[in-house]
Amino acid sequence: MNYKLYKNDFPATLNFKKIVAIDTETMGLNLNRDRLCLVQICFGDNVAHLIQFSKNSKKKPTNLIKLLQDKNITKVFHYGRFDLAILNKNICSVNGPIYCTKIASKLARTFGAKHSLKDLCKDLLNIELDKFNQTSDWGAKELSKGQLSYAAQDVLFLHKLKLKLDEILLREGKLDLAIECFESLKIRVKLDLEGFQELDIFAH
Repeated sequence: MNYKLYKNDFPATLNFKKIVAIDTETMGLNLNRDRLCLVQICFGDNVAHLIQFSKNSKKKPTNLIKLLQDKNITKVFHYGRFDLAILNKNICSVNGPIYCTKIASKLARTFGAKHSLKDLCKDLLNIELDKFNQTSDWGAKELSKGQLSYAAQDVLFLHKLKLKLDEILLREGKLDLAIECFESLKIRVKLDLEGFQELDIFAH
């Protein structure tokens, strides 16, 4: 895996592009309990930029904030609901267009397909992902090469997956619906951060 590791922020010399893939690694999946440990980004050039956050760092990641708040950059996630919430809580709000490959897959691939990142890479790109380090200790001071490679792979293929999923969404006449769903993620994240993660407020 081709990646670069930084501490607490990436350098100001990093050139932004119009679309960026983003993922996060945390100590767990509880927004209120578990801290953000790593943010991964990729601009579609086969290089993953990994930003590791020290537990007690007081420094603001100003360059990452600039990227996240840029309204002209599309942010691509897999299961964006969690990543957006954890970024909102720990770094800043995320502006600009949102794209979620998990939502896109659920809308486009309604024939019984599975929708995990591993399944999407296998089905659409013929790539097998190694998920061994998924539940490892991301809060460790020094991350292993296995962890860093795992983190990198979570963003390296999102651009290609977006292209494949867009083809199906367009073919099936669901692209506009998908865009509306992506936009609604910002509201879903607000609900999650207010404590409504487990409650469907639209249910009877």
